[in-house]
Amino acid sequence: MKGKRTHMKAVALVFMLLGMATMGWAQQRSTVDEKEVDINGIVRKGQRIMIQLDNKVVEKAWASYLKEKSGGTVKGPSILPTAKAQAGKGVYTVEKAQIDTITTNPMRIMSKVEGSDQGTMVWWSLDLGNAYLSKKETTKEWARSEALLQQFARQLYKQDVQNQIADAEKVLVNSQNEADRVVRQADEIKYKITKNQARKQELEAELAANANELTQLNQDVENNLKQQEAAKKQVENMRRAVDIVKAKMDKII
Repeated sequence: MKGKRTHMKAVALVFMLLGMATMGWAQQRSTVDEKEVDINGIVRKGQRIMIQLDNKVVEKAWASYLKEKSGGTVKGPSILPTAKAQAGKGVYTVEKAQIDTITTNPMRIMSKVEGSDQGTMVWWSLDLGNAYLSKKETTKEWARSEALLQQFARQLYKQDVQNQIADAEKVLVNSQNEADRVVRQADEIKYKITKNQARKQELEAELAANANELTQLNQDVENNLKQQEAAKKQVENMRRAVDIVKAKMDKII
């Protein structure tokens, strides 16, 4: 019963992981839209992408991604070992960020990561030096930065699927171990059955021998009684013979 419950639990976990992987894969092409966000009391316009993953996971990955892509110092909540605390939760800034795939000019990046019922929002506003990132006014830069956000989302989803694969492989190993254990258990049961049958045959043979011995003993008792009766008669005959001899002796005297 315990092995069956373990197997059913493993199967349920595998289906759950596959379902999560399918959901994550479907979200890989998340759209990027223009969104105004309040950062420390100032409303700024920027790009937003929604990612269907845990807020903490996304935030930590985003801080690392910003640092990697911008080459600058990322200031924000203490998620990175070198990060400096900033007043707004989930808010990150990068001064003089250099992302050549967007523009050759140094930029100032304001970013925010925030969880909600719809998923985790990753938003950033780019000060390009001569303009702010805008879908209408800076179309080339918009498309390039949009590609970076989508690349970030894809990387996260791929990592999430890889983690799920690793978990599924662990479940597979555990399931295989359980299957092997059940097979070994079946072999042990068969061995015990064979041993039990052999012992049964031994006991049946012993019972048969015991029954034969009992029959022989009962017969020996009957024979012994007959022998006792014959011996008793023999004693009586000998006693009478002695008495006869004694009587003759008396007559001679």
